[in-house]
Amino acid sequence: MTGSNVRQRAAQVLATVVLFLATLWLNDWLFDRLEFARGINYVYLPAGMRLLCTLLFAENGAWGLLFASWLVDFLYFFPDDFERAFVGGILATVAPYLVYRLARRFWGLDPLLRNLTPRRLLALALAYSIANPLLLHLWLALRGQHDLLRGFAAMAFGDLTGTLILLYVLRGLLALVPRKAQ
Repeated sequence: MTGSNVRQRAAQVLATVVLFLATLWLNDWLFDRLEFARGINYVYLPAGMRLLCTLLFAENGAWGLLFASWLVDFLYFFPDDFERAFVGGILATVAPYLVYRLARRFWGLDPLLRNLTPRRLLALALAYSIANPLLLHLWLALRGQHDLLRGFAAMAFGDLTGTLILLYVLRGLLALVPRKAQ
């Protein structure tokens, strides 16, 4: 691995951490009152950033998400629950990466995303918004928590709305960028 390759990978990991933390801050600022429970919101913009960074940066995005998720879980969401913070960070990273890997396998998703259509992106957003709360709530059930259906529904709805809002805002911003004449 060359020095420039290591720098590029590190930059992608760092970009993921920064982008995730920025969307978390923005989400708290805009949608603070829409919290269902600690770590579960009816609108969760960082979910969209998780999916986006995984699609753009693959494994480097996943590493960045793991570091950012642990940072946030240990210091902000669950500072008094080591197990919840540790496992929650892993599950929050595995869900978008699993969706990404499945898209690569079953759709032949190009690493440069050239064959990522709007319909496929919507399907990925939906798949991620189910996979993320499903993994977490299965673990919570194994941990002995009960009455998880409402939390699952709120998290799935929040992940989907946050992902769609983020994707459409980014799409709108990209539409403002002037295109080169061909």
